[in-house]
Amino acid sequence: MPDPVVFLPGMMCDARLFWPQVTALSPTRAVQVAPLTGAASMGPLAAKVLDHAPRRFVLAGLSMGGIVAMEILRRAPDRVTRVVLMDTNPLPETPQRAAAREPQIIGARTGRLEEILRDEMKPSYLAPGPARSEVLHLVVDMGLHLGGEVFVDQSRALQRRVDQQATLRACKVPALILCGEHDTLCPVERHEVMAGLMQDAQLEVIPDAGHLPVLEQPERVNRILMNWLDSPLLLQ
Repeated sequence: MPDPVVFLPGMMCDARLFWPQVTALSPTRAVQVAPLTGAASMGPLAAKVLDHAPRRFVLAGLSMGGIVAMEILRRAPDRVTRVVLMDTNPLPETPQRAAAREPQIIGARTGRLEEILRDEMKPSYLAPGPARSEVLHLVVDMGLHLGGEVFVDQSRALQRRVDQQATLRACKVPALILCGEHDTLCPVERHEVMAGLMQDAQLEVIPDAGHLPVLEQPERVNRILMNWLDSPLLLQ
C-alpha cells in the first residue's frame, strides 16, 4: 500500500490549493490536506498536523506549508517517508519583512483583509498567463473564507519562524524541491540552495508558473509528483 500524503497549504489557503493534486493522487493512495489554523507559531502548528496525521506519511508543503513541513521534519523525522517542499523558504524572517507585516495585520484587524489579499499580496505571486485572473480569484476567496484572525495568527507564525537549514542537512528521506520559474517571493536560487543542503533531493523548476505552480501548472506538477512518488527509495 503506498504511503499516504499529507499536504500543507500556503498562507491563507485551504484544501482547494491542492485540489488538482488530490484529484490525481486519490485513486491510488490516501490523501489529506491539513489546515494551518489555531496557533500563532510554527511549533504548535506542526504539533497539530502530527496529531492528526497517519503514523508514517509523505509530507508535502507549499510556502508557509513548506515551513511547517520543515518544523515537522525537525520534530518527528521518523514519521516522514518522503518530503516535498514547494515555493518555500528555510530561512528566518528578516527584520524588514517582519516589520512590513505589521500594517497588514492592522488592516486585517480593521476589515481590510480583501484589500490586502487582492492588492498587496496575491497579484505579485503569480506568473503572467491566461489563467492568472482565475487563480487570483480562487486564492482571494480562500483567504476571505479563512478570515482575519487566521491571517493574524499566520503572520505572527511567519515572523517568529526559525532557521531550518540544519533540518534540511539532517534530512535522510528523499526530497522533491519544486518551485515556479517566476516565483519572486521564493525564487529559484533559494530552492537550488535547499536542494544542495539535502542528501537526496530532486529539484524541479516549473515553467510559466509563479508562487503557486500547483494551481498555475497543475498538469506539469502532477506528472512530476506522481513520477517521483513512484520512484524507488534510495535512502531510508
